[in-house]
Amino acid sequence: MRISLSIIILLSLFLNSALAQGRPVVGWGERVKLFPGDIVVHAKLDTGADNSSLNASHVFEFARGPERWVRFDVVNRYGKKSTIEQKVLRIARIKKVGGKVQKRLVIRMKICIGSTLMEADVNLVDRSDFDFQMLIGRSFLEGHFLVDPSSTYLVEPDCREKV
Repeated sequence: MRISLSIIILLSLFLNSALAQGRPVVGWGERVKLFPGDIVVHAKLDTGADNSSLNASHVFEFARGPERWVRFDVVNRYGKKSTIEQKVLRIARIKKVGGKVQKRLVIRMKICIGSTLMEADVNLVDRSDFDFQMLIGRSFLEGHFLVDPSSTYLVEPDCREKV
């Protein structure tokens, strides 16, 4: 009983602190909506990662005038597929375990968590071996959300893309 009361008090303090700061509390795993694409995917909110990554398949690079663009597919857990075309912002060099460097295309997209819609730079990678199609890092979360590491799926994406 004493442990349960302590947990309730700590959780209450955490939630009150989050509310006082005006930031929504989210779980370490959430459903998020992506624009363009208008598709909901499962994302791991990872405060230990700097940047965000998205599972992309059938990646095809092409030129649109002088700009470099990419077309790729995103498929969520339920089999819904969205083909997305975005301008390539840059190539990120990601250092993997063992010192290998992996080059990844970086695009900008809008991500909706709960009722918050923000733009983020996202690198494209094969995450098909992972449970979550997306990883959302600190550069997106910082200053906007508080992540509760003991919870998942606290909010539902509730945004419409703004023109």
